Amino acid sequence: MSDLTFLSAVVMAQQIREKKISPVELIDAHLAKIGRLNPKLNAFMHLDADRARRDARTAEDEVVRGNPLGRLHGVPISIKSSLDVAGMPCEAGTRLRAGQIASQDAPLVERLRHAGAIVLGVTNTPELLMAWETDNLLCGRTNSPWDLERTPGGSSGGEAAAIAAGMSAGGVGSDGGGSIRVPAHFSGICGLKPTPGRIPATGHFPASGGPFALLGVVGPMARSLADLKALFEVLQGPDDGDTCAAPVPLRWPGKHEIRKLRIGYFEDDGRTPVTPETRVAVRTAADALRSAGFQVEHFRPEGLEEARVLWKKFFVVAGGMLIRPMFHGREHDLSPILKQFLDWSAAEPSLTADTMLEAWIGRDTLRARFLAQMRQYPMLLCPAAAIPAFRHGERSWTIDGKTVTYLDAWSYTEWFNLLGNPGAVVPVSHSVEGLPIGVQIVGRPWEEEQVLSVATVLEEQCNAWRIPPLS
Repeated sequence: MSDLTFLSAVVMAQQIREKKISPVELIDAHLAKIGRLNPKLNAFMHLDADRARRDARTAEDEVVRGNPLGRLHGVPISIKSSLDVAGMPCEAGTRLRAGQIASQDAPLVERLRHAGAIVLGVTNTPELLMAWETDNLLCGRTNSPWDLERTPGGSSGGEAAAIAAGMSAGGVGSDGGGSIRVPAHFSGICGLKPTPGRIPATGHFPASGGPFALLGVVGPMARSLADLKALFEVLQGPDDGDTCAAPVPLRWPGKHEIRKLRIGYFEDDGRTPVTPETRVAVRTAADALRSAGFQVEHFRPEGLEEARVLWKKFFVVAGGMLIRPMFHGREHDLSPILKQFLDWSAAEPSLTADTMLEAWIGRDTLRARFLAQMRQYPMLLCPAAAIPAFRHGERSWTIDGKTVTYLDAWSYTEWFNLLGNPGAVVPVSHSVEGLPIGVQIVGRPWEEEQVLSVATVLEEQCNAWRIPPLS
């Protein structure tokens, strides 16, 4: 491949070790692409080219001296701007944090640097991450490299656009209701939402605490499963700052072991219809895994609607209750997208101590019932969203004669935030308009390795990754 920026991160690191390419050459190629594309995409909200070049020269010296090299030595990456990267803005898309510079790296950024990765900069988000598209008053709108009139998703939309367009080899997003998986689906890349605590969310803003620790996670995003797995291995592991942390060892299953897993698939949830092309993508994925030797059967778990309602209580209602007071006296700094979110939140009954406790217990009861169903089907296959990437500002869509509203379109990811399941998105096909369609693979808590192993087989079978038109 003549364009170095579309090599996989794993191949980049390998070619650096073999002295086929240099870290300086690789960084310069990425910075040149960012200079050409970022004015159109607005994926990076801050770029530290000087430090990236210095780090690349240091990385090159280490190669020349024959020093031990990390897993991602010299690989250019990006980080969502809701995570602390020392010396870079951590503004989470809001004027309330304008000029906020991180004083130290989040633990996961430390781990990436220790593995030799070079941080190019931080990427754009919607205000306080509360949207499935990326736009704010601080940095403006991020556009999709597949169609500038469409969104790359949110809230990790800047991250997805940067990776899809070859401006970054991979990176880190966060996900409280689909914010890694929806942008991955929209942008034609891969993303992993891990079990809470498997990858430390320490150093993320807003912090994952209280009921939000049940929902919000950080996770890797990349163009291939090989890169996603490499990033996961570097990032995973407990940290004292993450309230959900647990000392779960890495354990990759063998090929024969993974094919013993029964996979249940469903094309829709019976409530929110999906586009015909999305149905086809799920069927294509099911057939691909079946032909690869898996036992794949139609199965729709019970409790999905209950999970959607409970997720809404935590994310939309409780989220609005926390955010609204932050803007007292600063209403003029509120972005239109976040204002709309707060209006949706205000339209719901406020939570009291009693109703919050009831919802929390209800969540735990539902989770136990859901995981009992997954004893029969340890892996689930389903849509990542009801639609492919939408045009900026759209808020409803007609599918099969039914109106699908903004919040409902992403219920396919929201369930698994509420329940704590790991889930990965893999590109499977494209719409008639040429937009990527990803499919979601979901496993049991703490079994990310199984999810990624099945996702790898699906990627190999479908081979659906493409370079977007704007690249």
